[in-house]
Amino acid sequence: MKLTRRRALALIAAPALAAPALAAPALMTTRAHAQMSTQEWPQRPVRFIIPFGPGAGADIGARLIQEKLSARWGKPVVIDNRPGGDSFIAIQAVLSANDDHTFLWGPSGNFVVHPYLYQKLPYNPDDILPIASFSSTVLSVAVPAALNIVDLADFVKRARAESGKWNSAAVAGITDLAFDYFAKEAGLSFAKVPYRDIVQAVNDLAEDRLQVYSSSYAIQRPQQQAARIKVLVQMGGKRAPSLPDIPTATEAGFPTMEMEGLVGLFGSPAVPPDLREKIGADVVAVADDKEIDAKLNATAQTPTRGGARQFGEVMARQRAHIAAIAKALDLKPTR
Repeated sequence: MKLTRRRALALIAAPALAAPALAAPALMTTRAHAQMSTQEWPQRPVRFIIPFGPGAGADIGARLIQEKLSARWGKPVVIDNRPGGDSFIAIQAVLSANDDHTFLWGPSGNFVVHPYLYQKLPYNPDDILPIASFSSTVLSVAVPAALNIVDLADFVKRARAESGKWNSAAVAGITDLAFDYFAKEAGLSFAKVPYRDIVQAVNDLAEDRLQVYSSSYAIQRPQQQAARIKVLVQMGGKRAPSLPDIPTATEAGFPTMEMEGLVGLFGSPAVPPDLREKIGADVVAVADDKEIDAKLNATAQTPTRGGARQFGEVMARQRAHIAAIAKALDLKPTR
């Protein structure tokens, strides 16, 4: 049969016209598989890797919902403590596993500052995906009781008078970054003393070898209760229910110090969006418990719940906030 021009064009067009019809079932199969995978998850024990040792605030929070999640999912939830290495050990364990049963549980402050501290990272920060927010660690700024400082305004006044003579602890993280930004905006200058042991830093604060220290309130609390240091402000946007008498930095007139100590669950890119939403909703559901809230407040943590989408929005704001501070401080990675 003679191949006419019209017939040749028809033969060329036929596969293209058939492609959408063939693609539609394939797309439906992919969606159905994803839905089926979400419904069947988990298929084995779920692992929460924590970048701290047992007894740390994040570890306590994870264990508060461990049994409830195990019951809800029908599989054990295993707490795997991987402290050290500025959280790199825990992060790399999660990303190396690259599956939908291994997660990172901890504070975002441990890794959102990494791009501004390290010249070369062993992981891609975009690969840490938010799944559920659980709590906020109470962050605070304290001074030695011996200085008899009244409040944050008094501290600023006296620090200006002693410009460059007072010592401030340098502990890499979001609290130190937020405090340095506050100091720059307030026109303050401090001699920075580096610490690896954060407990030693608060002990030195109590002895007036340091004149100011920003950290989690849980670290400061023993010396505060012993009346050896004074906590001036909380760094979060709202007063923690457990500390109603300590004002926020914003209430004290210095909003540049504001920083949230977000704690939650994170996953790798191996966890599909639908599954992140499901897991996030499950975490929020089991955490809705007054007894859990009371235990969090007792350990200087504030309940802060949100699913994958909401936590993603909060994390985006925190990353933008950290980036703005780093730019204002002209921060250059040195490690």
